[in-house]
Amino acid sequence: MKVAVLDIGKTNAKVALVDTATMTEITVVTRPNRVIEGPPYPHFDIDGIWAFFLDGLRQMQAEHGVDEISVTTHGACFVLLDNEGGLACPVLDYEHDGPNEMAQAYDALRPAFEETGAPRLPAGLNAGAQFHWLVETQPGLRARTSQVASYPQYWSGRLTGTFATEPTSLGCHTDLWLPQEGRFSDLPERLGLTMAPLAAANSIAGPILPELAAITGLARGTRVRSGIHDSNASLLPYLNGMEGPFSVVSTGTWVICMSMGGETVALDPARDTLMNVNALGDPVPSARFMGGREYERMKPQTSVPDQADIERVLAGQKALHPAVEPGSGPFGEGAGGWSDDTMTPGEKGAALSLYLALMTATCLDLIGARGPVIVEGPFAQNVLYLDMLAAQTGRKVLVSNTATGTSMGASMLCAPTTGSETSLTERPTPKHAARLALYGKRWNHAVDASPASPATETQHRSDRRAST
Repeated sequence: MKVAVLDIGKTNAKVALVDTATMTEITVVTRPNRVIEGPPYPHFDIDGIWAFFLDGLRQMQAEHGVDEISVTTHGACFVLLDNEGGLACPVLDYEHDGPNEMAQAYDALRPAFEETGAPRLPAGLNAGAQFHWLVETQPGLRARTSQVASYPQYWSGRLTGTFATEPTSLGCHTDLWLPQEGRFSDLPERLGLTMAPLAAANSIAGPILPELAAITGLARGTRVRSGIHDSNASLLPYLNGMEGPFSVVSTGTWVICMSMGGETVALDPARDTLMNVNALGDPVPSARFMGGREYERMKPQTSVPDQADIERVLAGQKALHPAVEPGSGPFGEGAGGWSDDTMTPGEKGAALSLYLALMTATCLDLIGARGPVIVEGPFAQNVLYLDMLAAQTGRKVLVSNTATGTSMGASMLCAPTTGSETSLTERPTPKHAARLALYGKRWNHAVDASPASPATETQHRSDRRAST
């Protein structure tokens, strides 16, 4: 089966054609996920993405044929719809700080972390905060909003005419979902909004609309799956294929760490831990930081390190400290930066990779992760990152062999398979594991000594494991 996947990340949008028989990508086209600054506020280029998607479908149908369509998107995004299924307002970019203006009023409305597993986050990262700010600042919006769809289900709904909401998106720090009970919180009702009906990620939203079949050349009746939150798309291939505890690290603009079968720990909302919900509807302890954004921000100051650069960084404890992207991650209040202003670009390149791995290890620690660590996405190609992650966690690191784990996972909504572990490669033990672990231990202590850093017991569990 050939599945066309609309894959919208925070930075880029993609259309990937996946052959589910071999679980390989036949072709991929991409475009930037552009934010329009306004008016009335920064919002996503919905019309541009739609045109791009239709062009991609037309091209893939003409060149290869398309059997089904699936959707996966970044989280923290919902669409307010009018009675005709159109936009009741532009789709807010969750990084816009407008909701901060009404934070105190929203805090009085939102459910407790213990109920939702959603930490209180800045800007519009809590979808409920977006809704609150929008209905209070956009005249007439509450009255003209018929229903609210989660982002993947907006796109599958635009293809089929059937809009929905779905638990993996609802469970992404929205304040809208009670993961232990599997139902909506009372927040939508408090805000005077109606959520679209619930659908499972793999449910069939419907056949593609006839007019869209004519535009794209797709067969009439081509089925469209409801869709899934992108981090959970990365997790999906391993839910049936892995035995025992394991964790998945999905890398992109956000680095999302998800623990399956790990140690039971109390999640700390102050450190950007949360309770996600997987495609089976089960709660998943998770933690994250904006690793891809931090990488892109610091990359211009770096060059590809050689072995001598790495040796100097390890020997001299030259480092990058958190947080590069403030307001998110386990050290969101930290004032990050280079430990030594005299570092060369190559040394900074090494320190950046080590930093990203140590941030990932901290996230894994905070959610009680156990067993092998599966890394997918761009960071899976970074050898120094992988070596540091293995040394710091003291656990086996497996690398996904697919370029776009989110697209592969989303394609499995159409054709579920097992045995996904065969697409993984185990990393060899790092040659300098002891030195890497010592670097990590010192990095943790330096971060812990920072006035803005939370001093918690969990921060040093990985230190103890690496030293035993």
